[in-house]
Amino acid sequence: MTFLNHGSFGACPKQVLEFQQRLRSQIEHEPLRFFGREWELLLDDARSKLAAFVGADVQDLVFVPNATTGVNSVLRSLTFSPEDEILTTNHEYNACRNALDFIASRTGARVVVAKVPFPIDSPQQIVAAVIERVSAKTRLALLDHITSQTGLIFPIQELAKELQQRGVDTLVDGAHAPGMISLDLREIGATYYSGNCHKWLCAPKGAAFLYVRRDKQSEIRPLTISHGTNSPRTDKSRFQLEFDWTGTDDPTAYMCVPEAIAFMGSLLPGGWKELRQQNHQLVLQGRRLLCEALEVQPLCPKEMIGSMAVVPMPTTLENRDFMSIHDELFDKFGIQVQVMPWQEKPRLLVRISAQIYNTLEQYEYLAKVLKGLCC
Repeated sequence: MTFLNHGSFGACPKQVLEFQQRLRSQIEHEPLRFFGREWELLLDDARSKLAAFVGADVQDLVFVPNATTGVNSVLRSLTFSPEDEILTTNHEYNACRNALDFIASRTGARVVVAKVPFPIDSPQQIVAAVIERVSAKTRLALLDHITSQTGLIFPIQELAKELQQRGVDTLVDGAHAPGMISLDLREIGATYYSGNCHKWLCAPKGAAFLYVRRDKQSEIRPLTISHGTNSPRTDKSRFQLEFDWTGTDDPTAYMCVPEAIAFMGSLLPGGWKELRQQNHQLVLQGRRLLCEALEVQPLCPKEMIGSMAVVPMPTTLENRDFMSIHDELFDKFGIQVQVMPWQEKPRLLVRISAQIYNTLEQYEYLAKVLKGLCC
């Protein structure tokens, strides 16, 4: 298989999966001892190491199964009225947009969509599009840090600052950011930030985090209310007591996050910085090969992408169903790559990812196959 779709679900190293299996064996060997004595120490250690990696205070982080759960936790905790507006963009991830629509239908709040142009020439076009739609009624802005469909890195720090100056809180869907780009949540300054650890950080599936600014933590509750609500403990915040235990589950994916950080950071002499730079350069080379083969133009500047890039399909393929192209690439040619529709021209996009296991030859193969499909 030619696997060029790391961005969808990541890929967990064998060493990390073996570590997870040892933890699972530890649970099953004596579950009462594990959940009574060992679980919380392991969770706190994982949280501490993750906080250092993403530039956050340990008190401001909790684990959640995925970034969508984090976004939903915030949206379901806040109160809105028919006088309120919730701002997002036309690049927002479908699952989180569905959550917005659900909240709007329950509360009467209005979802306002800022139209970010695509193709795009600069990050300032994103800022201008978002700020233009802010009104006196805007309560919250839900924004991607790195968009799923178009692979754009939003200037999230500038957006958060501009919105805060206008009295608007920011909820960031950072599903793709941890491990793809350098993160400093303190510096970004968002009110809420949810990010996945299973994608570019390469932890097992089911590991993600939710960051909530200290002054907002008393308002945010997990989707499942459990023992933490009336716990008499005072050594931890109610925020962490509630999120840390929502019922019996397999917490080992969270506990593997430090192992994933250490393993991926050990693969190149320059550690994570070199890994991110290498992936960025590789995806740029892959994008160039595809654009040349398909005779199309890049859709954004290279500075606006990290380790994912989208390329427009030629007009000769525009009328084909995107899933039929995806399935043909996989079934006939052994290529796993994301093919997606877009709202306007270009109507069809192919999204490539670059991780350390990928090679330039794989993108050359994809370019050759796609060129053949156009004929």
